[in-house]
Amino acid sequence: MKFTIIITTYNRLSLLKRAVESALNQTIACEVVVADDGSNDGTEEYIESLGDRVVYHRNSVNLGHSATVNAGINAAQGDWIKLLDDDDYLAPNCIEKLTAAIQACPQAAICSCQAIQVDMNGSEVSRTDRVGSGKACYISQEDIHYGMLLEVVPFGTPVQVSFKKEAFIKSGGWNSDFDGNCDDIYSWIQIAKYGDAVFVNEYLGYRTIWSGSCHKQLTLQQRLETNFILKQEIYTLISEKYRSSLPELELIQNYLKLHWFLVGLKHKQPLDALKVAGTTILSYQGWAFILKIKLSKVITQKFLLTLQQNLPQLWLTMNQKQLLITDY
Repeated sequence: MKFTIIITTYNRLSLLKRAVESALNQTIACEVVVADDGSNDGTEEYIESLGDRVVYHRNSVNLGHSATVNAGINAAQGDWIKLLDDDDYLAPNCIEKLTAAIQACPQAAICSCQAIQVDMNGSEVSRTDRVGSGKACYISQEDIHYGMLLEVVPFGTPVQVSFKKEAFIKSGGWNSDFDGNCDDIYSWIQIAKYGDAVFVNEYLGYRTIWSGSCHKQLTLQQRLETNFILKQEIYTLISEKYRSSLPELELIQNYLKLHWFLVGLKHKQPLDALKVAGTTILSYQGWAFILKIKLSKVITQKFLLTLQQNLPQLWLTMNQKQLLITDY
C-alpha cells in the first residue's frame, strides 16, 4: 500500500511550512500533495522551491475547502490518503504506524489516530480520548454508524483521519454544502459505508487550536443545525442489527440542543446557549439522554483501559445491543 499526504492551504504560508516539513520528514517515504485554494501570499513560490519533493495543485480561483480537498485527492497517486490542514502537523512516524495498523486489517476503509491539541506556540492544550484498550483496534462496518450516533466512535478531525482512496471516490468526495462546518465529519460518515474502521491509540498528529480555526467562526446555532443534519444522515445508515433499539430522532435533536447549550455555557455565552436550548432546557427526557450518553462514554473508556491489551474481543453494551471492538 502507498500513502499520499494531502495538505490543503489558503494564505497561511508560515503555518504551511511546518505542515509540509512534517510530511516530508516521515520515517517511510510517501507522496506529498499540496492543494492550494488560490493563495497570494508566496505559497506558490515556496512550493516550487521544493522541486519534485512535493506535488502542487493550485486552484485558479478560490473554491473553498471541500473543493480543494477533492482536487488534492484527484492529484494523488496513493491508494490511502492522509489529510492535513495547513495549521496542523504530523509526528515523524505517523504514516509508518498507520500503515502497520491498516495492513493488519485489510478490510478497513477508514483509520483514525489520536491527536495532541496545541496552541500557537506548540504547547499542549489537551489530548483526544483513546478508543479501546490496545495499541490499535478495529470496528466492523455494520457497527460504525450506530457508534457514531451515540458518539462512542469518534473519528475526529483531518489530522487524525486517513482513508482508502477507492472508498473516498465511491463516497462522492467532500460536499461543499458543509464547507468549513463539518465537511470532514460528513465525509467520514460516507466513507464508513465501504469498510471497517481502524483506531490507532498513539498520538501521531498535532492539531492547532487558535482563533483562525474554521469552527471558531461559527455560531452555536449553526453548529447545532449542522450537527442534527449529520445525525439524520447517520440514522439512515445504521445497520438492521441496531434498528430495534434506536432512539427517536426527536430525542437526538433534544440531546444536541442541550449539548450545545452546555458548550455555550462553557464558553461564557449564556444568552446564545439559552437561545439554542429553547424549551428543551425543561425536557426531562433530553437531560436523561445526555447524561446517559456522557456517562456511557466515560465509563466505557475507563472500563476498556483497565483491561489487558491482549484480550481478543471487547464488547460495548449499549441499549441492550453489542458493538464489537476487537483489539490487536
